[in-house]
Amino acid sequence: MKENNDLMRVIQSKFHKLSKGQKIIAQFIMNNYDKAAFMTAAKLGEKVGVSESTVVRFANAIGYSGYPQLQIQLQEMVKTRLTTVQRIEMSSDFSNEESVLQNVLKADIENLRATYDEIDVEVFEKVVKSIVEAKSIYILGLRSSTALSEFLGFYLNLIRDNVHVVTYTIGDIFEQLFRIGEKDLIIGIGFPRYSSRTIKALEYSKSRGAKVVALTDSLLSPLSSSSDYTLIAKSNMESFVDSIVSALSVLNALIIAVGLKEKKNISQNFSRLENIWENYNIFAINDNK
Repeated sequence: MKENNDLMRVIQSKFHKLSKGQKIIAQFIMNNYDKAAFMTAAKLGEKVGVSESTVVRFANAIGYSGYPQLQIQLQEMVKTRLTTVQRIEMSSDFSNEESVLQNVLKADIENLRATYDEIDVEVFEKVVKSIVEAKSIYILGLRSSTALSEFLGFYLNLIRDNVHVVTYTIGDIFEQLFRIGEKDLIIGIGFPRYSSRTIKALEYSKSRGAKVVALTDSLLSPLSSSSDYTLIAKSNMESFVDSIVSALSVLNALIIAVGLKEKKNISQNFSRLENIWENYNIFAINDNK
């Protein structure tokens, strides 16, 4: 069941063997796959009028060991296809029994938990080592990932020299990457719906011999195909707004780990920066104490 595009064909081929309740589930999934992908077994059962156990047996009947495996495949299939309009429609699910705040916080907590379970610590350490050893570091995140690339770039620039955040503000992104070479590193950040520009930029950097790191939601992500190392940060959210909480947490860990490796340099840099901040009144002082 590795090919997500085959899922609908599998359901159709086994439809005649399903029980009455399972056929109702199958029909709902085929007509509303975008919504079913983010429903729990209990919620899906309630939606179509069958028991949770019937949903679990349906997953078994079409070849999965359980409903979570079916749900993962559904999510992988739909998340790159969801239009903004579809995601807006899905947002209505946040305003049911609990408040929007509670539902969004719960979703972000689940993303953090899933990231904690799935991220590869060994790969993380290799990424830290690559950042420390790189001659120049390029950071690329477009659209909703722009905030993440700017955040990472801001802090790495305080630790390392030759850190470049690639953006649309200074010419085309390929013009900013044309000097990238074998001793350099590029960190590409992207989540569904993936930016085709980011994918092409990573492919170009790879062709130039640069080391490529991807921060994305899955090893099946198109960013991962060109990367030497892939860091996983889950971003599932039933909304038109992308969840970047787990990605930000991974970047926090990355910055701290690099800072610990560069402890001598970072102490000198921040000592100089503190003088600059004080001399030019960069930060406001709270006198209301």
